[in-house]
Amino acid sequence: MASLTDRMIGAAMLNVSTYEEVEADTTALGQAMTVVIVSSVAAGIGSIRSGGITGLFVAAIAALVGWFIWAGLSFVIGTKLLPEPQTQSDMGELLRTLGFATAPGVLRIFGIIPVLGTLISIVASLWMLAAMVVAVRQALDYQSTGRAVAVCLVGFLVYMVIAAVVGGVIGGAGMLTGAFG
Repeated sequence: MASLTDRMIGAAMLNVSTYEEVEADTTALGQAMTVVIVSSVAAGIGSIRSGGITGLFVAAIAALVGWFIWAGLSFVIGTKLLPEPQTQSDMGELLRTLGFATAPGVLRIFGIIPVLGTLISIVASLWMLAAMVVAVRQALDYQSTGRAVAVCLVGFLVYMVIAAVVGGVIGGAGMLTGAFG
């Protein structure tokens, strides 16, 4: 079994075997949660100028909640609405693979650097999106990357509606800012 650091690097490098390993390792849920927390804390530090210390904690909690919601949406969309014939998965597989897909988000710590930090944060967010496509493809046993992209796109749209409604109800945008760990 690879270390947490090795798995984070493999996930960030979009290494399919890393995602397959994490998908199969039922004991890796704690590691996946750690990656989500580390990524969200890095994002919180990167945006500390605008959100302060409170924003850092709100972002970490929102990232964990968002991770569970995103995995649930991916599960329903991927196994019920857009399955391939060989699709077989469970929530644990999606939680583990999607948790590791947030590994590139660690780079968002550099968001604290004026101007350059914003660019780095954008690149890290796009990189996480690519990692999420790989994570979904592997967890759902898809042959088609296009189908994994569709699951992520539909999931993202539904997630944003949920986040906007919840944000409107509780008056916070923390869930929106923590959407990707």
